[in-house]
Amino acid sequence: MAEGYSGYNEKLSEKKTVLVTGAAGFIGSHLCRKLLDLDHRVIAIDDFSSGSYKNLEEIQDNIQIIEHDIRTPIDIQCDEIYHLACPASPKYYQKDPIKTIETSFLGAKNTLEIAKKNKAKIFFSSTSEIYGDPKQHPQKETYLGSVNTVGPRACYDESKRLSETLFMEYSNLFGVDIRIGRIFNTYGPFMDKDDGRVISNLICQSLQDKPLTIYGDGLQTRSFCYVEDLIEAILAFMNQDECKGPMNLGNPEEISIKELAEKIIAMSCSSSEIKFHPLPKDDPQLRCPDISKAKNILGWQPKISLEQGLGKTINFYKQALVIDDVSVNSN
Repeated sequence: MAEGYSGYNEKLSEKKTVLVTGAAGFIGSHLCRKLLDLDHRVIAIDDFSSGSYKNLEEIQDNIQIIEHDIRTPIDIQCDEIYHLACPASPKYYQKDPIKTIETSFLGAKNTLEIAKKNKAKIFFSSTSEIYGDPKQHPQKETYLGSVNTVGPRACYDESKRLSETLFMEYSNLFGVDIRIGRIFNTYGPFMDKDDGRVISNLICQSLQDKPLTIYGDGLQTRSFCYVEDLIEAILAFMNQDECKGPMNLGNPEEISIKELAEKIIAMSCSSSEIKFHPLPKDDPQLRCPDISKAKNILGWQPKISLEQGLGKTINFYKQALVIDDVSVNSN
C-alpha cells in the first residue's frame, strides 16, 4: 500500500521516452504536459479526428507529434505507453460506430504490439461505460456490468470491454506489463466546447445565457473528477507494481445533472433557464466509482472539489468563447 499520497512529482534520474496515443485529446494533452514536467521525452500520436492540434500548440516544440491513425500498425521505440486513442464523447463515437470499434480494438492491438516489441509498460484508458446502466451502486471493479450489446452506445462500451480482454491476454500470454484504468467522468480545461459532454455543454450554454440542455428529468447522477486529479492517478498507477487492473479512476462525489446545472448557473452568474429533452436510449441512470482499490494501492484520492474544478473550467471557457467570438467577427 502506498503511503501519504501527495501527488506524483517524482523526478526520475533517467529520462524515459513515452508514447501517448490520442495525445491531442482532452486528457491526452494534459498528460503530455505532465510528462514534460517530469522531464520525459514525449511522442504524441493522434489522427486529429476528434482531438485538436490547438491542445498541443504551446508544447509542440518540446514533443514529437506524429499524425497517424492508430488503426494502422506503426513501429516506434519507447519505454512507456499511455494508450488513450478513441473518441470518448457519444457525439463523436456514434458518428462513425464502425470506426470507433476499429479504433478501440485495432488501436489496442497495435499499441500492445509496440509494448511487446519494446518490453514497455503500457496503460490502457478503459472507461466507466463498460459497466453500462449499472445495477450495482457505486460500481466496483468486480461488477460485470449491464450493457446493451446492440444499443447506440455499444460501439464504444463493448469495444472497450473487448480491449480490456485483449490487454489481459497480452499480459497472460506474452508477459506485457499492463495497467487497465477505468476512467469515470473527467472534466477541465481543453475539453472541446462542442463535443457534447455534459459539463462543457452546460458551462458554454450558461456563459452565453442560453437554455441549459438536460436530458430526461435530470435526476440521473454522475461523479466528476477534475483532470489534474485524474492525471495524478494515472501516473501513480503506472508507478506501482502491485496491481495491473482493472482499477476505477474517478471521483466518488455524486451529483444529479439537475443539481450540476443549477450550480453552474449560479457560479457563472447566468440568466439561463433549464430546458428538458427526452433521455437518449441506454443513457445510464447512475454513475459513481468505488475507488477503494485506488485508495488502498495507490494511496490516491481526488483533492480538487467540484466547486474548485468548475471554477477553473468556467474561467477557461470564458476565455475560449471570447477568442472564438473574436475569430468569428474578424472573418
